[in-house]
Amino acid sequence: MLRTTKLLRTPTAVYPWPALPLRRPLHSSPAPLAHHFFDSADYVHRFEQQGLTRQQAEGIVDALENIVQESVNNLESNLVSRTEHYKHHDRQKVDFAALKQNLELSERTDFMNLKAENERLLGDIERLKQKLREEISRTQAGVRLDLNLEKGRIRDEMSTREGKLTEVDTRIENEIGLLRASMEAVKFNILQYAFAVMSGTGALLLAYLRMFAN
Repeated sequence: MLRTTKLLRTPTAVYPWPALPLRRPLHSSPAPLAHHFFDSADYVHRFEQQGLTRQQAEGIVDALENIVQESVNNLESNLVSRTEHYKHHDRQKVDFAALKQNLELSERTDFMNLKAENERLLGDIERLKQKLREEISRTQAGVRLDLNLEKGRIRDEMSTREGKLTEVDTRIENEIGLLRASMEAVKFNILQYAFAVMSGTGALLLAYLRMFAN
Protein backbone atom coordinates (compact mmCIF):
# COMPACT_ATOMS: atom_id res chain seq x y z
CA MET A 1 0.00 0.00 0.00
CA LEU A 2 2.87 2.38 0.79
CA ARG A 3 4.45 1.51 -2.50
CA THR A 4 1.26 2.32 -4.33
CA THR A 5 1.04 5.70 -2.62
CA LYS A 6 4.59 6.54 -3.64
CA LEU A 7 3.83 5.62 -7.21
CA LEU A 8 0.76 7.88 -7.20
CA ARG A 9 2.86 10.82 -6.02
CA THR A 10 5.29 10.57 -8.94
CA PRO A 11 4.67 13.21 -11.61
CA THR A 12 2.52 11.73 -14.30
CA ALA A 13 0.24 13.03 -16.99
CA VAL A 14 -3.19 14.11 -15.80
CA TYR A 15 -6.14 12.33 -17.32
CA PRO A 16 -9.70 13.58 -16.95
CA TRP A 17 -11.81 11.57 -14.55
CA PRO A 18 -15.46 10.97 -15.39
CA ALA A 19 -17.71 13.43 -13.56
CA LEU A 20 -20.09 11.89 -11.04
CA PRO A 21 -23.69 13.11 -10.96
CA LEU A 22 -24.41 15.30 -7.94
CA ARG A 23 -27.99 14.12 -7.60
CA ARG A 24 -29.78 11.07 -8.87
CA PRO A 25 -33.46 10.80 -9.63
CA LEU A 26 -35.77 9.22 -7.13
CA HIS A 27 -35.98 5.46 -7.33
CA SER A 28 -38.68 3.05 -6.31
CA SER A 29 -36.44 0.01 -5.72
CA PRO A 30 -33.05 -0.43 -4.00
CA ALA A 31 -30.01 0.16 -6.18
CA PRO A 32 -27.80 -2.81 -7.09
CA LEU A 33 -24.72 -3.42 -4.98
CA ALA A 34 -22.16 -2.92 -7.76
CA HIS A 35 -21.89 -0.32 -10.52
CA HIS A 36 -19.30 0.27 -13.19
CA PHE A 37 -18.77 4.01 -13.24
CA PHE A 38 -15.79 3.99 -15.61
CA ASP A 39 -13.87 1.65 -17.90
CA SER A 40 -11.47 -0.09 -15.49
CA ALA A 41 -9.57 -1.88 -18.24
CA ASP A 42 -8.86 1.40 -20.00
CA TYR A 43 -7.55 2.96 -16.80
CA VAL A 44 -5.42 -0.12 -16.06
CA HIS A 45 -3.92 0.25 -19.52
CA ARG A 46 -3.24 3.95 -18.90
CA PHE A 47 -1.52 3.24 -15.58
CA GLU A 48 0.64 0.59 -17.29
CA GLN A 49 1.65 3.19 -19.86
CA GLN A 50 2.76 5.44 -16.98
CA GLY A 51 5.22 2.79 -15.79
CA LEU A 52 3.15 0.81 -13.30
CA THR A 53 2.88 -2.94 -13.30
CA ARG A 54 -0.42 -4.56 -14.16
CA GLN A 55 -0.92 -5.69 -10.57
CA GLN A 56 -0.33 -2.14 -9.27
CA ALA A 57 -2.61 -0.63 -11.89
CA GLU A 58 -5.40 -3.12 -11.11
CA GLY A 59 -4.98 -2.44 -7.37
CA ILE A 60 -5.29 1.32 -7.92
CA VAL A 61 -8.33 0.88 -10.19
CA ASP A 62 -9.98 -1.46 -7.67
CA ALA A 63 -9.35 1.07 -4.89
CA LEU A 64 -10.83 3.83 -7.03
CA GLU A 65 -13.88 1.70 -7.80
CA ASN A 66 -14.35 0.99 -4.09
CA ILE A 67 -14.03 4.69 -3.23
CA VAL A 68 -16.50 5.70 -5.93
CA GLN A 69 -18.90 2.90 -4.96
CA GLU A 70 -18.75 3.90 -1.29
CA SER A 71 -19.36 7.55 -2.18
CA VAL A 72 -22.32 6.61 -4.37
CA ASN A 73 -23.72 4.36 -1.63
CA ASN A 74 -23.43 7.18 0.91
CA LEU A 75 -25.13 9.54 -1.51
CA GLU A 76 -27.93 7.06 -2.23
CA SER A 77 -28.46 6.45 1.48
CA ASN A 78 -29.42 10.11 1.85
CA LEU A 79 -31.95 9.94 -0.99
CA VAL A 80 -35.63 9.16 -0.61
CA SER A 81 -37.41 6.47 -2.53
CA ARG A 82 -40.25 7.35 -4.87
CA THR A 83 -42.75 5.53 -2.67
CA GLU A 84 -41.62 7.42 0.42
CA HIS A 85 -41.70 10.64 -1.59
CA TYR A 86 -45.30 10.00 -2.63
CA LYS A 87 -46.21 9.06 0.94
CA HIS A 88 -44.61 12.26 2.21
CA HIS A 89 -46.40 14.24 -0.50
CA ASP A 90 -49.73 12.64 0.45
CA ARG A 91 -49.09 13.40 4.13
CA GLN A 92 -48.32 17.00 3.21
CA LYS A 93 -51.57 17.21 1.24
CA VAL A 94 -53.50 15.76 4.18
CA ASP A 95 -51.74 18.12 6.59
CA PHE A 96 -52.42 21.06 4.29
CA ALA A 97 -56.11 20.11 4.03
CA ALA A 98 -56.30 19.76 7.82
CA LEU A 99 -54.53 23.10 8.24
CA LYS A 100 -56.91 24.73 5.76
CA GLN A 101 -59.89 23.24 7.59
CA ASN A 102 -58.51 24.42 10.93
CA LEU A 103 -57.93 27.89 9.52
CA GLU A 104 -61.47 28.04 8.12
CA LEU A 105 -62.88 26.79 11.42
CA SER A 106 -60.76 29.30 13.33
CA GLU A 107 -61.87 32.06 10.96
CA ARG A 108 -65.54 31.13 11.41
CA THR A 109 -65.05 30.92 15.17
CA ASP A 110 -63.33 34.31 15.23
CA PHE A 111 -66.10 35.77 13.08
CA MET A 112 -68.80 34.39 15.38
CA ASN A 113 -66.93 35.64 18.43
CA LEU A 114 -66.50 39.04 16.81
CA LYS A 115 -70.18 39.13 15.89
CA ALA A 116 -71.20 38.17 19.42
CA GLU A 117 -68.84 40.78 20.86
CA ASN A 118 -70.26 43.38 18.48
CA GLU A 119 -73.82 42.52 19.50
CA ARG A 120 -72.83 42.68 23.16
CA LEU A 121 -71.25 46.09 22.62
CA LEU A 122 -74.38 47.29 20.80
CA GLY A 123 -76.50 46.09 23.73
CA ASP A 124 -74.21 47.88 26.18
CA ILE A 125 -74.45 51.05 24.09
CA GLU A 126 -78.26 50.86 24.05
CA ARG A 127 -78.33 50.36 27.82
CA LEU A 128 -75.98 53.30 28.27
CA LYS A 129 -78.19 55.42 26.01
CA GLN A 130 -81.27 54.46 28.03
CA LYS A 131 -79.48 55.20 31.28
CA LEU A 132 -78.27 58.52 29.90
CA ARG A 133 -81.80 59.44 28.81
CA GLU A 134 -83.09 58.58 32.28
CA GLU A 135 -80.35 60.64 33.91
CA ILE A 136 -81.12 63.56 31.59
CA SER A 137 -84.84 63.27 32.40
CA ARG A 138 -84.15 63.21 36.14
CA THR A 139 -81.76 66.12 35.82
CA GLN A 140 -84.27 68.13 33.80
CA ALA A 141 -87.01 67.36 36.33
CA GLY A 142 -84.72 68.43 39.17
CA VAL A 143 -83.77 71.61 37.32
CA ARG A 144 -87.43 72.40 36.62
CA LEU A 145 -88.29 71.84 40.29
CA ASP A 146 -85.40 74.04 41.38
CA LEU A 147 -86.46 76.71 38.90
CA ASN A 148 -90.07 76.59 40.09
CA LEU A 149 -88.96 76.80 43.72
CA GLU A 150 -86.65 79.67 42.87
CA LYS A 151 -89.44 81.42 40.98
CA GLY A 152 -91.78 80.97 43.95
CA ARG A 153 -89.13 82.27 46.32
CA ILE A 154 -88.49 85.25 44.05
CA ARG A 155 -92.24 85.95 43.82
CA ASP A 156 -92.56 85.78 47.59
CA GLU A 157 -89.57 88.02 48.01
CA MET A 158 -90.91 90.46 45.43
CA SER A 159 -94.30 90.47 47.16
CA THR A 160 -92.61 91.15 50.49
CA ARG A 161 -90.56 93.93 48.96
CA GLU A 162 -93.61 95.40 47.23
CA GLY A 163 -95.46 95.37 50.57
CA LYS A 164 -92.54 97.08 52.24
CA LEU A 165 -92.32 99.62 49.41
CA THR A 166 -96.05 100.30 49.68
CA GLU A 167 -95.70 100.77 53.42
CA VAL A 168 -92.75 103.10 52.90
CA ASP A 169 -94.68 105.05 50.24
CA THR A 170 -97.65 105.39 52.59
CA ARG A 171 -95.41 106.55 55.39
CA ILE A 172 -93.69 109.03 53.10
CA GLU A 173 -97.05 110.37 51.91
CA ASN A 174 -98.20 110.72 55.52
CA GLU A 175 -95.00 112.51 56.42
CA ILE A 176 -95.40 114.77 53.40
CA GLY A 177 -99.02 115.52 54.42
CA LEU A 178 -97.94 116.35 57.95
CA LEU A 179 -95.13 118.50 56.59
CA ARG A 180 -97.55 120.34 54.34
CA ALA A 181 -99.93 120.95 57.25
CA SER A 182 -97.04 122.21 59.37
CA MET A 183 -95.92 124.50 56.56
CA GLU A 184 -99.46 125.83 56.15
CA ALA A 185 -99.65 126.51 59.88
CA VAL A 186 -96.27 128.22 59.85
CA LYS A 187 -97.30 130.26 56.81
CA PHE A 188 -100.51 131.31 58.56
CA ASN A 189 -98.60 132.27 61.68
CA ILE A 190 -96.12 134.24 59.58
CA LEU A 191 -98.97 136.05 57.84
CA GLN A 192 -100.57 136.84 61.18
CA TYR A 193 -97.28 138.12 62.53
CA ALA A 194 -96.67 140.16 59.41
CA PHE A 195 -100.18 141.63 59.57
CA ALA A 196 -99.69 142.51 63.24
CA VAL A 197 -96.31 144.08 62.50
CA MET A 198 -97.72 146.02 59.57
CA SER A 199 -100.69 147.17 61.68
CA GLY A 200 -98.42 148.31 64.50
CA THR A 201 -96.08 150.03 62.08
CA GLY A 202 -99.03 151.84 60.43
CA ALA A 203 -100.37 152.96 63.78
CA LEU A 204 -96.96 154.29 64.82
CA LEU A 205 -96.59 156.04 61.49
CA LEU A 206 -100.01 157.72 61.85
CA ALA A 207 -99.20 158.78 65.38
CA TYR A 208 -95.91 160.21 64.25
CA LEU A 209 -97.57 162.11 61.42
CA ARG A 210 -100.19 163.55 63.77
CA MET A 211 -97.51 164.62 66.15
CA PHE A 212 -95.68 166.58 63.47
CA ALA A 213 -98.93 167.99 62.14
CA ASN A 214 -99.85 169.60 65.51
